[in-house]
Amino acid sequence: MQTAPRSAAPTTLSDAELRDLDAWWRAANYLSVGQIYLMGNPLLRKPLRPEHIKPRLLGHWGTTPGLNFVYAHLNRAITARDLNMIYVMGPGHGGPGPVAASWLEGTYSDIYPDVSRDEAGMERLFTQFSFPGGIPSHVAPETPGSIHEGGELGYALSHAYGAAFDNPDLVVAAVVGDGEAETGALATSWHSTKFVDPRRDGAVLPILHLNGYKIANPTVLARIDHDELDWLLRGYGHDPIVVEGADPDDMHRRFADALDRALNRISEIQHQARESGRSDRPAWPMIVLRSPKGWTGPAQVDGLPVEGTWRSHQVPFANARNDDDHRDILEKWLRSYRPEELFDEDGAPAAQIRDLHPRGTRRMSANPHANGGPLVRDLALPDFRDYAVPVGSPGSESAESTRVLGAFLRDIMRGNMSTFRMFAPDENNSNRLGTVLEATARTWNAEILPGDERLAPDGRVMEILSEHTCQGWLEGYLLTGRHGLFSCYEAFIHIVDSMFNQHAKWLRTTNDIQWRRPIPSLNYLLTSHVWRQDHNGFSHQDPGFIDHVVNKKADVIRVYLPPDANTLLSVADHCLRSRQYVNVIVAGKQPELQYLDMDDAIVHCTKGIGIWEWAGTDRGVEPDVVLGCAGDVPTMETLAAVEILLEWFPDLKIRVVNVVDLMRLQDDREHPHGLSGTDFDALFTTDKPVIFAYHGYPWLIHRLTYRRTNHDNFHVRGYKEEGTTTTPFDMCVMNQIDRFNLAKDVIDRVARIQPVAAHAREHLKNKLIEHGQYIRAHGEDLPEIADWHWQGIDSR
Repeated sequence: MQTAPRSAAPTTLSDAELRDLDAWWRAANYLSVGQIYLMGNPLLRKPLRPEHIKPRLLGHWGTTPGLNFVYAHLNRAITARDLNMIYVMGPGHGGPGPVAASWLEGTYSDIYPDVSRDEAGMERLFTQFSFPGGIPSHVAPETPGSIHEGGELGYALSHAYGAAFDNPDLVVAAVVGDGEAETGALATSWHSTKFVDPRRDGAVLPILHLNGYKIANPTVLARIDHDELDWLLRGYGHDPIVVEGADPDDMHRRFADALDRALNRISEIQHQARESGRSDRPAWPMIVLRSPKGWTGPAQVDGLPVEGTWRSHQVPFANARNDDDHRDILEKWLRSYRPEELFDEDGAPAAQIRDLHPRGTRRMSANPHANGGPLVRDLALPDFRDYAVPVGSPGSESAESTRVLGAFLRDIMRGNMSTFRMFAPDENNSNRLGTVLEATARTWNAEILPGDERLAPDGRVMEILSEHTCQGWLEGYLLTGRHGLFSCYEAFIHIVDSMFNQHAKWLRTTNDIQWRRPIPSLNYLLTSHVWRQDHNGFSHQDPGFIDHVVNKKADVIRVYLPPDANTLLSVADHCLRSRQYVNVIVAGKQPELQYLDMDDAIVHCTKGIGIWEWAGTDRGVEPDVVLGCAGDVPTMETLAAVEILLEWFPDLKIRVVNVVDLMRLQDDREHPHGLSGTDFDALFTTDKPVIFAYHGYPWLIHRLTYRRTNHDNFHVRGYKEEGTTTTPFDMCVMNQIDRFNLAKDVIDRVARIQPVAAHAREHLKNKLIEHGQYIRAHGEDLPEIADWHWQGIDSR
């Protein structure tokens, strides 16, 4: 048997305040139902007829009245306390609610003048919702005040905390739906309380909205014992206040009191921390709101219960256009909100409603933090050239490229201590970026034990073993106008595939929304990559995130494969300065050969693709073969193949083309970074064989180049899902991207050397056999492989 919940006691909310709150809530509910059902007769000034009903009914009603209820109360608190607050709505399908709220507040009409605050504008507001040429049913980018679409569930809290970091005056009210609360991403994000510093960060007020059902099933947290839920939330670090019921007047009083108590406690926590200079982790307040699913909707339809059941999750009844009984239910439902009291003769919100929201940018639908672009300040970036690795001759010396980058990031952090953070799932040091800890500690506001290193509440390196939470924090940080970098093992970035999808779609959509200003790019650094995961084995070997990324619209995605430290520095500087992209940088963390000095690296990265003249023998003549490469290990193996080939065939004319910006391979008609046909043919010829060594799955190169004149002569080597725990070079051999197989590919495709190539082919096959025997006897690569460096063409 469930015990009685600990509920908020009745507040001193006056009768007049209660009437005003309820009127605003009824108006928002009326507008929400109208958006789902109506395309005419918006104020019901004549009987409802079939032509007034949309032919296709789309949208989600069940969560919307609860969202509207919370919004109304937040507006009261903002006005009373002059709060700087934004609203994150986890149940994204409750889109009618925030659209209605922003129309009532006037923001919607300010941004979209054709959706005016009158009868004609209301009709347009209704018709456009989930309608061709209109707006989506989610809390989409088109919705003023939104930084969180919620098309996929699970990220409301992580987005909210990302927005709150380094925003000391901001309160983020984050509604978590009880369906959303079942996701793994959401479950982990409750731990964000251990990463908040009340001295310098804003606050998140979670509101767990339990209405009992998902699409067709009950929800877990709504069906567990009240004490069990209380223990769970307290275990996450919260002090929950429960508001439960269905009677509107009682619920208004109880929720107003709960909200005041929660906001008072947030104010106390922040005041104490900022006055004392201490950052002891408190139990942060939160609210649990239990209300009926589809609250205030029809109690029954066709003899079946609707309000308070799963049947109200989406459209409570779907045939109002053709069924007289359904249409009668709809009309009675709409009239139950008493629209004649809520809207004046012109259809504008009545005076009582117009005065019930904050003014100017205190409106949640107009808060600048919900449109982060106008708030962005450029990073103060040091000159990346100052971190250059000296390169006397190409390929003669080694360095850990990401460790070099770490020094650059350290000084970026030092110069941007309130606008730049780094995010990693416990992999910052593993990825050789530990130098940044010279500038700041890791963010940590839980227990710190003797022996722990570089943990502090005011640290700025965000590490939690949850890729979802890192991504969500970073997205919230970017969407509110700050900058960041997410480093991750390449194989496990797939965990956030769907989150990347949502963010890329957000960027793509906002490119067409004039009032949404560009935000800093989402920058991924993927290291511990497929070719140097030989020690961790098959489970850690997957370069497929690139394939996933390039499926998105060309105007928002970029992929970079710098082959050494200086090109990595140049690429990182470019990406951190950019806006409105998702940038994927793949770079190895292990010691690797360095090829370009900084001047050459800048030129090469600026072009994104180019001939490495020092590595080829075709200057002034037509090449016999083109060797293309993209990625650090493929580049090394390509250069080693060049040396082998020239030992056997000194007169072979080889051209080496290295690719840093992967999208340069695509046609310029498909991607803004793409090469024209003329430029591509100048590099890769129109008829010569091309052996291309690529970091990832080889078929992606074929996808990117399929329209090219010489595509039929492209032969691509890459990762083909062969891997295990083995030596670094054996990983290349298993996938036939090694120097011996690349050299053999050239022999097999250059007709003029084939008659004299028999001994060379035998030598290459013998070297592969020798390699296999050696690693099984010694557990490491042949010395000639492990110690190889580029000798240079001139030495031959």
